[in-house]
Amino acid sequence: MALIDKHAILERNATLLLVGSFLVVTIGGIVEIAPLFYLENTIEKVEGMRPYSPLELAGRNIYIREGCYVCHSQMIRPFRDEVERYGHYSLAAESMYDHPFQWGSKRTGPDLARVGDRYSNEWHVQHLIEPRSVVPESVMPSYSFLKETPLEVKGFSTHLVANARVGVPYSDEMIASAEADLRAQPDPNADWSGVEERYPKAKLGDFDGNPSALTEMDALVAYLQMLGTLVDFSTYDEAAGYR
Repeated sequence: MALIDKHAILERNATLLLVGSFLVVTIGGIVEIAPLFYLENTIEKVEGMRPYSPLELAGRNIYIREGCYVCHSQMIRPFRDEVERYGHYSLAAESMYDHPFQWGSKRTGPDLARVGDRYSNEWHVQHLIEPRSVVPESVMPSYSFLKETPLEVKGFSTHLVANARVGVPYSDEMIASAEADLRAQPDPNADWSGVEERYPKAKLGDFDGNPSALTEMDALVAYLQMLGTLVDFSTYDEAAGYR
């Protein structure tokens, strides 16, 4: 009997088949899992990534609260049609400070992983107030109330503390300055030096068209305008990382 024909012995003996299957799964599991215990981080570090600024984090909280992830993903897959439409495929490092991540698999609306800087602040505000005024075929509901809702600032440092406890590298300085940075980033008359130092590439200035008020619209637009802008893909090499 040829060796290849001996598999019939396993197929006819339930106990041997169970033991053999268990051994194969065990060996495969050990090979895949054991190396993870010797790696400090399985995510490739990418230049430019940083924690969210307090205003961006507030906007992200609103994004999650309003269920935007139900219709919009934030994960561009490495397929030609997606890359040509949305931009460079998503890197794991771009979501390393997300708790929870916003990858998603449902696209009633377009992927937002690279939406930052694609449209003006005014476009985003108008789109959120009345989506069909800028995208006639849109089925998105209106979020006009965000422009009338003051952003809660008091005690916002606790959001940074919570993220720091799950590994986001917010420093003591960032936490102590959270409320001041939250007020300064959307204020055209503020001193932005601290915000720029702590959060490079943060978008600065009025977002909702009303510089005299700090609203939830300011926060959400600031978050959207940041998405996909931290990594400079013009200096990114597919095989070797940054060059």
